[in-house]
Amino acid sequence: MKFFRKYIFPALYGLLIYFTVRVLHDTVIGERFWKRDWALNEFEMACSIVVGYLGIALFDWLFRFYDRRWPVQFCYQGVVRELLIMVGVNLLLVNAILTPMAAFTDDGLSLADIVDINVVPTLYVIVYYGIARTSTYLRAYVDNKVQLEKITNEHLQTELKFLKAQYHPHFLFNALNTIYFQMDEDHEGAKRSIEKFSELLRYQLYDQQQQVPVMQEIEYLQTFIELQKIRSTDKLKLNVDFGTGLNGQLVYPLLFLPLVENAFKYVGGDYHLDIEAKVEGENIRFRVENSVPNIKPAATQTSGIGLENLRRRLDLLYPGKHSLVIENGNGSFKAEMKIQYEH
Repeated sequence: MKFFRKYIFPALYGLLIYFTVRVLHDTVIGERFWKRDWALNEFEMACSIVVGYLGIALFDWLFRFYDRRWPVQFCYQGVVRELLIMVGVNLLLVNAILTPMAAFTDDGLSLADIVDINVVPTLYVIVYYGIARTSTYLRAYVDNKVQLEKITNEHLQTELKFLKAQYHPHFLFNALNTIYFQMDEDHEGAKRSIEKFSELLRYQLYDQQQQVPVMQEIEYLQTFIELQKIRSTDKLKLNVDFGTGLNGQLVYPLLFLPLVENAFKYVGGDYHLDIEAKVEGENIRFRVENSVPNIKPAATQTSGIGLENLRRRLDLLYPGKHSLVIENGNGSFKAEMKIQYEH
């Protein structure tokens, strides 16, 4: 293929220009070039072959020049700029060789000869440019798409890590605060709390972009709930229901926790708190409901770093495959999340 492209194609390109010009010229004047002296025809074809080799060599050099000088980008301005340069170079070449050739053959140089010599090669240059640069622009387009996807993926990974970094200090503060108040009254209980706290931290060391069986999340939540119960008031009426269908379904970690943590933080009023998780078809439904004090500040439960980060993580990890509905009123706060799990 390289041999044909380098040694055969330029000659065919030059002959194509020659025969096209001859057909147009002979059609106008009613001549048949094959009836002429073949020495003259051979001379004209030789000149056209020279134009073909020189033209293709110049075009290839221009392509390399374009790629070095300007980044490969398919845009209107870039195509026009490159085409104008190639057409200009081509016109200089054909007029330097074919115009003198036409002037000293047949009946001399006519206006029709000038038009044919300039228009026909220009049209073939445009066609050649389109074919030759299509692969280059297609390759550049694919490379740009891959690079864009890589940058986008890196951006999303960075954002997920940033959200995780924002979340951890919030969790650490609450857990350490619990143990702090426990140490003065119950040393043994504080030790058990520290053990539970260590289990929570160990789980959070896992890669947050890798899915885990949902039962690991449930076990993590149970440990967290036990830790929160220590610092909760005796008035708290806690109901936890994790469905038996939850087993090996794969989910991203630490998505349920913000809702549970938020509920423990704002529970008030008659101090009831319900936590429920179960499988519904291809989704895992997670619901948290807690009573709130009948005062305006309770509305702040709908905002905060934890819930905002949860919304963003759901958008990144489950695009189009999740829902998060929050209701706050009538003395209670309800949050229900559904995510489409993987087997």
